[in-house]
Amino acid sequence: MIKNRCWWLVPSIMPLLLSGCNMALLDPKGAIGMQQKSLILTATWLMLIVVIPVIIMTFYFAWKYRASNKNATYTPNWSHSNKIEVVVWSIPLIIILILGTITWKTTHSLDPRTPIPSQEKTLVIQAVSLDWKWLFIYPEQGIATINEISFPANVPVEFKVTSGSVMNSFFIPQLGSQIYAMAGMQNRVHLIANEEGAYKGISANYSGAGFSGMKFMAYATSQEKFAEWVAKVKQAPKSLQWADYEALSKPTQNNPVEYYSSVKSDIYMDIVNKFMKSDVQNRPMHSEEMNKAMSDMEHDMHMPSHSGSGE
Repeated sequence: MIKNRCWWLVPSIMPLLLSGCNMALLDPKGAIGMQQKSLILTATWLMLIVVIPVIIMTFYFAWKYRASNKNATYTPNWSHSNKIEVVVWSIPLIIILILGTITWKTTHSLDPRTPIPSQEKTLVIQAVSLDWKWLFIYPEQGIATINEISFPANVPVEFKVTSGSVMNSFFIPQLGSQIYAMAGMQNRVHLIANEEGAYKGISANYSGAGFSGMKFMAYATSQEKFAEWVAKVKQAPKSLQWADYEALSKPTQNNPVEYYSSVKSDIYMDIVNKFMKSDVQNRPMHSEEMNKAMSDMEHDMHMPSHSGSGE
């Protein structure tokens, strides 16, 4: 009897059960993430216009037409109502048109490859997904790190993303868009942090046994602290040459943060080129060959007989 009387308390305690959850997508710290949050909430409220009345009517009809209610109207031969048909079809149609328009505009304006307008110079970070860790290369600073990045707040960051192994996905939930990392290809995503803080980065695509530990930290700092962080990395005893990369690319789980004070020139493109073999000599392509191959690939993808675009 007590259980039957207290069932109504369940909905009231659900918010308390969820209060410990950290919903990163709904707590954005960057301009891209904020626009994506707005799209998510707008889409949710539009869909609730249909969902909430349906749920209410479900309980209402179940109560009104219960077996014990002898006063409910019984019309077994009823089959059609123009008014109901208009409501059932017109409201969802209007919502779909509004939702489709908003989604189409937003997804194009938030294309991850589109640079973020800013008076600050864009910082370039090259990200390479490995088994099971993230390698980050700063080409302008000449340093590299494992499972940690830092960049100034309010400065646009261009991530050039590839994979040294299987396909993966680069994602910092509080900053915005995720992007796929694929071997032999380069993808781009532009992000920005509107305030200083520490943000969790993850692998958003299952890639094997060590997937769950494939995490990294992204620190948005002041310009001064970023310069201090770069100086600290430059004091690291290790250097990242090609032999070091080959050793690093071997599978590890829960890999600790590592710093590399210097990096082989163009090692990022070497990683991309590693998967682009010459048909004749079965060797890695040189930069000139790689540029030509990418140009030919883009040309083919824009031919009428093909669809989509690539980089």
